[in-house]
Amino acid sequence: METQSLGARTQPYVPARKSRSHPLRVVLVEDSERILTHLAEQLAAIENVCIAGTAATEAQALRLLGEGAWDLAILDLQLKEGNGLRVLKAIREDTRASGIIAVFTNYAFPQYRNRSLELGADYFFDKARELDRIVALAGAMAAPS
Repeated sequence: METQSLGARTQPYVPARKSRSHPLRVVLVEDSERILTHLAEQLAAIENVCIAGTAATEAQALRLLGEGAWDLAILDLQLKEGNGLRVLKAIREDTRASGIIAVFTNYAFPQYRNRSLELGADYFFDKARELDRIVALAGAMAAPS
């Protein structure tokens, strides 16, 4: 199994598959229309994936993710209003939220990676270099067992 290096920690690249009775519901929290459109197109091309919603601000993200109808949240750290770290913290404190959270950011610095993982992110990806990895993660999660 491929792993993603996180300094002293390693993180499994592909989560254990669950038996899926519905399509993988993905929520995109992204303020760049260009990136949002491109990412949504890439994900929609994967069999058994549906975009369950999008948000561009912290308030929209908290409302959407708080509804709990998602399996994978792809979360940018820099939003139009607010930031992804506060979204991550709030969602992980919500005991109803049990999906996978993947941070997808241009701020792929060690301090942001470490803080994201401390707050409960399952994955951390660099927008500039790892679009293919986040798409592969969604594909692996959507694949039937």
